[in-house]
Amino acid sequence: MIAVDINILVRYAVKDDRLQTVAATEFLKNNTTLILKTVLLELAWVLSSVSGYNLPRNVVVERLRHICGLPTITVEDATVVAQAINWYEQGMDFADALHLAQCATSAGFATMDKRLIAAAATCGVTSAILEVA
Repeated sequence: MIAVDINILVRYAVKDDRLQTVAATEFLKNNTTLILKTVLLELAWVLSSVSGYNLPRNVVVERLRHICGLPTITVEDATVVAQAINWYEQGMDFADALHLAQCATSAGFATMDKRLIAAAATCGVTSAILEVA
């Protein structure tokens, strides 16, 4: 299994360079690959940020789910990533969602971030949040 870098996933997801898109598509099609959580975090940021591709959240969610669902792909901590994508779809920041989903076996996630606390409440995740005032 080969771990992949974000550049391959970006080319596959946005198809903004014909030759690199073909190369990325063929690579993902013909190799058993591992996508690390950190690479997905970076991918979500690049696809959604103003300094990146500025894609709408629903498009980013669709692209993340599509890539994670490819038959040759294994996602590190797939259950954690799936939960993070669900919470991101519901309005939480993807990084915050990934952090929160990752700490499911801990006693909670301590934060001072009021936006995270509000977004977690919207997603029904209040029991895991420990607000530090």
